[in-house]
Amino acid sequence: MTTETAPAGRITLPGGEMLAWSDLPTERLADGGPLAALAARVVPPGARVLLAGPHDPALLDRLAHAEVTCLLRSHPDAVALAQRAARVIVGGPAGLADDETYDVVIAAAGLDPIESVEGTRLGWDGVLARLVAAVRPGGALLLRLDNPLGLHRLVATTPWYAARDDSAWMIAGVLDAAHPANRDQLRQRITDSGLRPSACWAAYPEGATATALLDADQLDRGAHRGLFDAVLHGACAGAFGPATVLQDPARLAVDALHAGRAADLAPAWLMLAHRPGGPTDTPADGDLPVALVQTGSSGQPGIGVLEVRDGPSGWRWGHVVTADPTAPAAPFASREAAYRDPDALTGPVPSGRLLHTLLLDAALRRDLATVRTLLHGYAGWLADQADADGRLAGAAALASADNIVVDGERFAVLDPSWRAADRLPGDVVLARGLWRFAAALLTGGYAHPWSSTLDVAGLTVVLGGLAGHDLDRATVAEAVQAEAAITASLHGLDVEHRTALATELQAVEPTDPPLGAHSYQQLREAWLRQREEISRLAALTRWTDELLTSRERALRRAEAKVGLLSGSISYRVGRLAITPARLAKRGARAAKRRARAALAPKQLGTEQEEQQ
Repeated sequence: MTTETAPAGRITLPGGEMLAWSDLPTERLADGGPLAALAARVVPPGARVLLAGPHDPALLDRLAHAEVTCLLRSHPDAVALAQRAARVIVGGPAGLADDETYDVVIAAAGLDPIESVEGTRLGWDGVLARLVAAVRPGGALLLRLDNPLGLHRLVATTPWYAARDDSAWMIAGVLDAAHPANRDQLRQRITDSGLRPSACWAAYPEGATATALLDADQLDRGAHRGLFDAVLHGACAGAFGPATVLQDPARLAVDALHAGRAADLAPAWLMLAHRPGGPTDTPADGDLPVALVQTGSSGQPGIGVLEVRDGPSGWRWGHVVTADPTAPAAPFASREAAYRDPDALTGPVPSGRLLHTLLLDAALRRDLATVRTLLHGYAGWLADQADADGRLAGAAALASADNIVVDGERFAVLDPSWRAADRLPGDVVLARGLWRFAAALLTGGYAHPWSSTLDVAGLTVVLGGLAGHDLDRATVAEAVQAEAAITASLHGLDVEHRTALATELQAVEPTDPPLGAHSYQQLREAWLRQREEISRLAALTRWTDELLTSRERALRRAEAKVGLLSGSISYRVGRLAITPARLAKRGARAAKRRARAALAPKQLGTEQEEQQ
């Protein structure tokens, strides 16, 4: 059965379709994001693919090298995707023929959105069994499972069980025994179904719009912690937009990473499993990426999906994955001050821990010796990268603490694709890196060993002293201007917005909340800092007022005493005795001046005669 609004023969309606419902995601990533890049890796050329559930239409564009059949429950979604797919089955898993098998089955939206409410309900295990039956021997299944205890639920202001919108008409939690609730349970369900789990990726910051897919086993082992640290922070920092959250998701994700629980707190998991037997055309486990990262988050223009692969010589940057491999990477909106060069991501990924994390850890522990050692090493590394004039160019000019990894005494740029358009003075580069760390430390409300009265510029000067450099506030101001120019260049801002950004950065105060999404914890800490500052200023005002009051009282007592003395008899007699002496003294001074004036011409004439 076909519809009249879609290409003939492409849409099949076996019954159970939902005619007034849509599941297609409203938030979409460029080129389909990391999921599309991973699917393009998993699906071999010419393979028969079953795309079960609602997916971003860009995913079908990335699978143009395969024959794709879509399995949906929504008729409007089927009409929207019919032009991109070879065939669309509407009505849920019951519409699949028993003898129909596929090389790859992709259910990256989970199993719940596959089942139609208009047909026979199979349950989670029933849908999984039906999809597993559709995998041919040697084929693969890529399945997503949302984490009921994921980071997205831990930071949400509204509890998951209180959702009332249309998309939450059926909510699965840990109390639902029909759904697996963690990776081990998911792996066991897949194994019981007859497939062999081979790889699992943790999806951040949300399952439906994941901008980072990270190998879950590598997360558990803590391998390349500096890379994962930067990726998690970048993925979670601006993930929730202007919405207020309970706590900083980036801080929570990074803490989970260092506690070995980043995979357990992932909002979702993508698991790849294979059916034993038959020829295997899908990539082996060693050929799969350990990380896929979407660029262009937080309002920055992107250059595609960055891939990290594990090879014999260690982890290496892979090529930039785009929808059209022959098309050049999209340039940044402006190259006035900085740009991103994807061609620089071809070498090994440096190992080590992120300098920002090490400095933050040392500051929290009041370990000034470690802070001094790290800052000395950072400043020395920058000096080694400078030319004869003391200027830095390329990636070194933008190397701040959040893009530097430290392995013992070795410092290295983690992502060398960030590059400065012009050479920058070495002290400005150092001051910019220290200012960024100082701003994050103070506005984040972290405890530190320095005076609470220091502002961001003052703390930058102190950190410069620990690094062995005598920075002044003028240099820090120049560094802030450079930071504004670099940020404006990366975001494509005009001159007016760049000036406003520079003014905003110059005005950053320790009492301000950190940039990005605001959490209740951070807002409360900012309120406490503001209350402490207001209390200090109020105490200073009271002390000043008391001092002025005491001085005014003392002045009034002195005036009263002077007035009292000026009216006494002794004062009048003394004044009568002193007045003639003053007049005589003034007369003597005047006579002396007149005598000097009369004698001056005679002395001048005598000197002239002697000269003749």
